[in-house]
Amino acid sequence: MTASTLHQELSEMTSAEDFLHYFEIPFDTRVVEVNRLHILQRFHNYLRQANAVDRADYTRCLQQAYQDFVNSDALTEKVFKVFQRRSQAGEVRILLADIGRSA
Repeated sequence: MTASTLHQELSEMTSAEDFLHYFEIPFDTRVVEVNRLHILQRFHNYLRQANAVDRADYTRCLQQAYQDFVNSDALTEKVFKVFQRRSQAGEVRILLADIGRSA
């Protein structure tokens, strides 16, 4: 399989479950239902860090991303910026001016 074929097939996927099925990674639907966006973002982050080029690299990155949320949770993993912006009181504050802006 060429890299362009892999990218074409991946571009047709629409859910975390699609990716997990494609890469033949067994998963607990309860974990995915609660953490699907976090898993996909972490997958993306791992792909960039690993400079993934082939199916084996992609599979390892997705397996690790999924496993992160089997062993932990979104609040602990802090994948998204909103979880990193905790104040002293433990609350999340987002400025009104930041709403609707892309990072």
